[in-house]
Amino acid sequence: MASEVDICNSALNNIGASTINSLTEDSVPARIMNQRYTFIRDSVFRSHPWNCLVRRAVLAQNTTAPTWEYTYSYNLPTDPYCLRVLRIEDLDTDYKVEGRTIVSGNSTMKIKYVARITDPNEYDTLLIETMSARLAADCAYSITNNNSLVSTMYALYEAKLKEARFVDATEGMPGGNGADLGSLQADTFINARY
Repeated sequence: MASEVDICNSALNNIGASTINSLTEDSVPARIMNQRYTFIRDSVFRSHPWNCLVRRAVLAQNTTAPTWEYTYSYNLPTDPYCLRVLRIEDLDTDYKVEGRTIVSGNSTMKIKYVARITDPNEYDTLLIETMSARLAADCAYSITNNNSLVSTMYALYEAKLKEARFVDATEGMPGGNGADLGSLQADTFINARY
């Protein structure tokens, strides 16, 4: 079973630092990991439509319409929290994400989105490795004061990210119209390399 502490300890192991027992313990590594974990997690989550984080929702129409340009507005999901809208059901509809709402001309709204899932047991193993590498890169200088280690950790992060995106993107069959971001597409392969 994975935990936030396990992910942080993996990052600390990568930079040769002492491991922690909890994010709230009184140590430099724990304080830094506690401060950075949530930001790094959400950043990595937004970087790719990770299959283990994708959710679908039918949104309820707001009672107040946008003041101009669009006819309807919908609040983004909060449970689980929507980090990134991947697509809406009607691909021909013009829509915009504005703050925590979607505005559109559609009178109904079905979305696919990247959710903020906080239980690490729901994460793919390669996503965990990617998060750990990103934490190591982000926190390396604060913990070790070693600039060359920061560069090494960012290279490790980029390699882990590339591998994880590739594997994640190849799971599943293309949808009927090929526009499903969870399906395999040429641009998914291209983006996986960066």
